[in-house]
Amino acid sequence: MNNPDIFGLHGKTALVTGGSDGLGKAIAMGLGAAGAQLVINGNSSQSKIDEAVKRCEDAGLRAVGFRFDVTDEAAVVAAAANIESQVGPVDILVNNAAIIRRTPLLEMPLEEWERVIRTDLTSAFVVSKTVAPQMIKRGGGKIINICSLMSELGRDSVGAYAAAKGGLKMLTRSMATEWARYGIQVNGIGPGYFATEQTRLLRTDGHPMNDFVVSRTPAGRWGEPEDLQGAAIFLASAASDFVTGQVLYVDGGILATIGRPSEAEARPQPEIGAQF
Repeated sequence: MNNPDIFGLHGKTALVTGGSDGLGKAIAMGLGAAGAQLVINGNSSQSKIDEAVKRCEDAGLRAVGFRFDVTDEAAVVAAAANIESQVGPVDILVNNAAIIRRTPLLEMPLEEWERVIRTDLTSAFVVSKTVAPQMIKRGGGKIINICSLMSELGRDSVGAYAAAKGGLKMLTRSMATEWARYGIQVNGIGPGYFATEQTRLLRTDGHPMNDFVVSRTPAGRWGEPEDLQGAAIFLASAASDFVTGQVLYVDGGILATIGRPSEAEARPQPEIGAQF
């Protein structure tokens, strides 16, 4: 290998939206461990962002926090200017900020629908559109959009989320198409079902959702947030310089099959028509 540090991110600045907790936190810490200077974004509270920054620093990583609303274009433009002047230009952008509302479509108010679309899809357009011109001036950059299994599959009560994440997959491809000529790679990561604080109550033995996830996933378990770090490092590094417009699904094999086989089904079966 001509470049032994092909996965290294030293000298790079990575902005992770919604990076103060959950999967965003794990992705940020993975990028930081690979050498990136981290910029942690959130919009819930400054104290939560400060806690995330301290957690990174305690792990020996370099991190700063910026609180701004990724759906507010003026706020995003102002924050991007502040980040560039105070930290440096953004080399890696991870569009992770998202919300989910579990409401059947027939019962969902338009305001709730629009909030999900704005947060999960439009924000990726707004932040990328703000950061990309500086990447173009510097001759390249990496954008990673956090998609979902719902970029490919529908499910009861999460229609707005699925619509947003399906749209994010196509936005990823459109960005990749338009910006490849400038040396920018745009890809997505599609997480499966992960063990986070938000899913803690669902992961108890005997809970229908836990049974569904474990039985439906060929790997037979929920993903750990750290399982996303390798994919994020790959897509943020020089190792993926000829990879663009792709969504890498980190799902334990869910999309590969119509269902996890039972032990009986996994045993070798006689061929149809075999003679006994």
